[in-house]
Amino acid sequence: MSEDVRRPLTPDWDMQQETEDGRSISEIADGYVKPNEVLTSFERLEIYNRQYWFRVIGAVAEDYPALNAVLGSKRFDRMVLEYLKENPSTSFTLRNVGAKLPEWLAAHPDVAGVRHGLAVDVARLEWAYVDAYDSARLKPFSEDDFAELGADTRLRLQPHVQLLDLTYPVDELVLAVRKETPEIEVASNAVSEVRQDKRAALPRMRKSAIWLAVHRYDDSVYYRRVDREAFLLLRSLRDGGSIAEALEAAFEGSRLSGEEQAGKIQEYFAHAAELGWFCSPEAVARV
Repeated sequence: MSEDVRRPLTPDWDMQQETEDGRSISEIADGYVKPNEVLTSFERLEIYNRQYWFRVIGAVAEDYPALNAVLGSKRFDRMVLEYLKENPSTSFTLRNVGAKLPEWLAAHPDVAGVRHGLAVDVARLEWAYVDAYDSARLKPFSEDDFAELGADTRLRLQPHVQLLDLTYPVDELVLAVRKETPEIEVASNAVSEVRQDKRAALPRMRKSAIWLAVHRYDDSVYYRRVDREAFLLLRSLRDGGSIAEALEAAFEGSRLSGEEQAGKIQEYFAHAAELGWFCSPEAVARV
């Protein structure tokens, strides 16, 4: 029954009539589901099959309200159904069911059509929101720790800090959608047989490269724009580079003078330290 309940739906949101090897699902259902005066065995099983998928699709919709708004609910629902066929839920929690969607969407340009690049950026930011909200916050570096830093010191970023290089300024779009979409509306925006394709008013998006640090502060998630050099520095530290290696990565080929670079470095470290983004490699390794 578990296998039949999790069997993918048809494009019309109905239960499939046959298994992959050609067996009749009606005959299979007759073997373990009792019909009643109103519904056949197949029809009773179909209720569970459809509700399983509606719940899983609804869980993805809760994590991607802005992507839903960009694509429209009908296209979004069908996209999620196709995604889940290739990436079924394998965890005890629905929290993880949408984790591979940004990567999957990037590899399926036909899903979003002319808005593919925008849709991928939106999906990446919305999943970064989930990761930033759920990931650990470890003991940050103290003032004494910073006093002992040297060129070969290796810092790490807090697990909740997510770094994104994006082609569109989708932080504006995502924030606009979340502002207009209350939690209860997002949660109830799962598939239904009769559903209006209602889109939130979206700001106009033109290509403009931005770099974001998505982080949690006082149990709220924030999007902070950083310049390219700050992004490269933070990414290098996150990936295991020493302070010297991170600085080299940030300013390679830069036209800034040495004095300007020094000012930028002080600014980057001051902001990140104030927000508690830095911690020790040993602390990250224990997570």
